[in-house]
Amino acid sequence: MSRRPADWVSRRAKKNIKAVAVHGQHNLIIMDDEPTAAIFEGEAARALIDAGRQEILLGTEGDTPVFAVALDDKVAGRIAEMAGPNAEFMDLRQVGPRISDGDGHVLAHARGMTYWHDRHGFCGVCGAPTDSRHHGHERVCLNKDCGVSHFPRTDPAVIMLVSRDDVPGGACLLGSHARWQFGMYSTLAGFVEPGETLEQCVEREVFEESGIRTTDVTYMASQPWPFPSSLMLGFRARATSYDIECDPNELKDAQWFTREQVLDMKEFADAQGDDIRLPRKDSISRWLIQTWLDDVG
Repeated sequence: MSRRPADWVSRRAKKNIKAVAVHGQHNLIIMDDEPTAAIFEGEAARALIDAGRQEILLGTEGDTPVFAVALDDKVAGRIAEMAGPNAEFMDLRQVGPRISDGDGHVLAHARGMTYWHDRHGFCGVCGAPTDSRHHGHERVCLNKDCGVSHFPRTDPAVIMLVSRDDVPGGACLLGSHARWQFGMYSTLAGFVEPGETLEQCVEREVFEESGIRTTDVTYMASQPWPFPSSLMLGFRARATSYDIECDPNELKDAQWFTREQVLDMKEFADAQGDDIRLPRKDSISRWLIQTWLDDVG
């Protein structure tokens, strides 16, 4: 979707609009054989906006503005009924691998924007109430002595596949987070700190969590992750040390896995088994692992 000037949107919104509903941190999804976004159009979209407490312009599809609408508890059930018998509010991650890229993008964007509004109703500078402006892409402090403008933010986080080439076929470093209650192993990740480059963050996070030193940090791809408000920046890095020392506050375990071992884990993940398994298919972590498998295969 694209962004257009406010007056252009206002003129088009009188003709036709689309809207999606968000309740808390859950999106409204139609659970048919293949889950789809519950998208309201025309008068139904206007009724949704009238019932909501906050609408945010996500962008336009052609000449049609598309809005996200945040709902209170008292109207969420009625809106779900309007969408049909198979509509329900749920965490987008429950259906992420099965929903289309287009629907996933709209719903993730909607969730991220409503989350930001929910947490910026008051000014972070003086504490006064704020007001939504520019179709939901700015909040302005109502204190005339402050008047600070606040804009949506996303938190940059690095996620990295670390490999070693001193064993036949290579191996990659995967860890299991201390808060996970199941046997998933994933690439390491962490938030970027002020004053450091992305490459420095990769090296620091890997060392802090696993005790492994790295070099040759290379950017691969990114993924928005509005759970609640991150942008995951994917990297590869090459290990220069191999003895793992886990930070127990971060990881309950970390291991070097050969290609064959990762392929075994992939079979468990695809079968959704309860044994040691890989991250979900729609995550950048899984993509980083798969691209490494393809390269060393």
